[in-house]
Amino acid sequence: MFHCTERLLLRPAWPEDWQAVHAGIADEGVVRNLARAPWPYQPDDARRFVDLPVDPRFPRFLITRARDAALVGCIGIDPHEGDVELGYWIARQHWGQGYASEAGGGVLEIAATLGHSLVMASHFLDNPASGRVLAKLGFAPTGRVTRRHSCGRGEDAPAAEYALDLAMRSDSWQHAA
Repeated sequence: MFHCTERLLLRPAWPEDWQAVHAGIADEGVVRNLARAPWPYQPDDARRFVDLPVDPRFPRFLITRARDAALVGCIGIDPHEGDVELGYWIARQHWGQGYASEAGGGVLEIAATLGHSLVMASHFLDNPASGRVLAKLGFAPTGRVTRRHSCGRGEDAPAAEYALDLAMRSDSWQHAA
């Protein structure tokens, strides 16, 4: 599955992408904000990631710039505790450019098209930038702060939970970029 936004192409990962994935995520500042990525992130981790099977109901995309195909990050939805969860990472050199919001809007469009009605997300409390992205996309805080494991940190850390009801959504996430 592919999806275009104003500046981005969301596309599947291919085996030859492993080096670009490794270059973007092998940064402790990126990995510590993720739940499942290990630290240190090794080349074999990137090779395994690009070879993972993808469930068509829960797509995962590389975020690439449409103008030059540069890898910006990764985004997708996964099943999580009976819900659908949005997750993403952006390579450090692309932080602060609106790519997470733009890619998030695209993935929420896909989630709605696939028939998902409720999307959950969370961010570690020491990563408020992710909270701002989620708010921009229309997610609302659930009021719950839970301890969530981060492989990159090697421990649990407090994370704020958010929810977005796609059936009751506003068009804010469609214009988040």
